[in-house]
Amino acid sequence: MTPAPLSSANKQALARVNTLLTDFDDTLTVNGRLPAKVYEKLEELSAAGLSVVLITGRPAGWCDLIARCWPIAGVVGENGALAFRYDGQRMLRLHEDSAEVRETNQARLKRVGAEILREVPAAAISVDQPFRIADLAIDFAEDVGPLSDSDVQRIVSIFESHGATAKVSSIHVNGWFGAYDKLSMTKRFLSEALGRTLDDRCAFIGDSPNDEPMFGAIQLAVGVANIGTFLARMNKRPHYITNGHGGAGFVELAEALLGARA
Repeated sequence: MTPAPLSSANKQALARVNTLLTDFDDTLTVNGRLPAKVYEKLEELSAAGLSVVLITGRPAGWCDLIARCWPIAGVVGENGALAFRYDGQRMLRLHEDSAEVRETNQARLKRVGAEILREVPAAAISVDQPFRIADLAIDFAEDVGPLSDSDVQRIVSIFESHGATAKVSSIHVNGWFGAYDKLSMTKRFLSEALGRTLDDRCAFIGDSPNDEPMFGAIQLAVGVANIGTFLARMNKRPHYITNGHGGAGFVELAEALLGARA
């Protein structure tokens, strides 16, 4: 399926949306930075009554800060290992695994990471790893590289040879032990934190293969233009695609949602 232009999306479907689920890196950001226009749209969406939830592979430490400080309803982080929601007084924290399981898995992942660095020496442990509690992020295009597709696939295969799940984002390969993903924790977060279900009132926007579970589950699923790099290797694709890359594509969707509500 080739994604259709976002401009062709049904206006009534856009108007029904009350929850916008969004990836972070290269969906909200441009060259690693968050444009002011994107943050402005987050404010406008919140003021209009839409709940924006970040669905990201970024670490728990980042998610805590974002949940507390941004005009959003919450964050699903580390590819579904956790979710945070701050209501202005307290932080709701959801975790897939207990602290004991996470500690055991981190020790296992440390050994996997050492093997990856031996086999793919141009890769690196992500600089945000100290702020993670459940997964291991291998950097191939953020502060190193970008590495070749064959190197990226080698990283994936090493994770999988140890029984870990591995997902490729635009900058990292994230690996973890467990069957969860972005979609499973998103469903839990919507139910336990917002009292909602994943239905046609939800929209999602993302940019890379680790967003496939979300693309496959949501009818109003949108890819920013830079997802074109990955479409050939993806089994589950967005239904729509923006003209803009990264944050500009997010702004495009935000304006479409706000315009439809107006």
